[in-house]
Amino acid sequence: MHRGSIRPALRLAARALVALSAVSTFAWLAPTPAAAQGGQGGGPAPAANDYPGKPIRYVVPFSAGGLTDIMARLVGQQLSEEWKKPIVVDNKPGGNANIGADQVAKSPADGYTWLAVTLTHASNATLFPKLPFSMQKDLVPVVRIASSPMLVVVPANSPVRSMKDLAAAAQKARLNAGSSGNGTPPHLTLALFESQTRSSLTHVPYKGGAPSMTDLIGGQLDVVFSNFPESIAYVKGGKLRALAVTTRERHPQLPDVPTVAEAGFPELIVENWTGLMMPAGTPRPIVEKVAASVGRLLQTDAMRERIVAAGFTPAPQNPPFNEYFNTEVTRWAKLIEEKQIRVE
Repeated sequence: MHRGSIRPALRLAARALVALSAVSTFAWLAPTPAAAQGGQGGGPAPAANDYPGKPIRYVVPFSAGGLTDIMARLVGQQLSEEWKKPIVVDNKPGGNANIGADQVAKSPADGYTWLAVTLTHASNATLFPKLPFSMQKDLVPVVRIASSPMLVVVPANSPVRSMKDLAAAAQKARLNAGSSGNGTPPHLTLALFESQTRSSLTHVPYKGGAPSMTDLIGGQLDVVFSNFPESIAYVKGGKLRALAVTTRERHPQLPDVPTVAEAGFPELIVENWTGLMMPAGTPRPIVEKVAASVGRLLQTDAMRERIVAAGFTPAPQNPPFNEYFNTEVTRWAKLIEEKQIRVE
């Protein structure tokens, strides 16, 4: 990864994470032992207490400073200090997060190469049917670390004041709806809303969430189903109005904003989660050690506070990550096929 740019990238992406030091070595993210299914090594399994014995390469298939990158560094730094072994973050953006995933899938299954994954990877399994690797066969889900809701936002001066208003407006007229790109979690949430309301929005894909926020504030868009950290500052600043959060519970940073269920759309629950995978065949003792270590870390008050400050919610391992990931693949495959979503 590019070491010199970590500190400014993190300041821009999440000032709340000032406690992070500008280092390029970080740690792992792991689930409970129940999540470590399928981790069988080809040779003798190393003793868990001897691991890690050398630096770990942690591939983040997104640019530095983004949400997944921030969460990886946050958890990674703590485990790196605990284990006293470096974990080198290697940002490999591109290909809708497939380039980095492909590299990890083809890496030795020895526990020394990790992959940061998100909802994007669950949808990629359907969006990219001809990938040179399989998310479900060539990688082992280790742990879901945290999740973040989508935030349904409209311009502050919009006549739309609720989710029911939005549905009614979308059924009467063609609204312009932005997203951070084709096939991204905001786009999938938008498509899910269309499916549930039997409406049709004019989808305007952008290269990232920031430009969609600019055009929404400027009035070029009517609505965005945005990643929470990308829009919350504008909501708090009065430039955007939040109609709902797409989780089962209200978000502590916006306690007055209803959930989609409270707003009348209980099937619109969407979590943009982040987690960790390793190459298939990674020895089970290693997977279980990482799982237990991360699970313990996520239960500490200090880590929970930092995760919430970054716009995430710590994600408990219930159900186990492997089961959860497969459920997400199935869920979004149905929507992608129904709406004929394509990525160019």
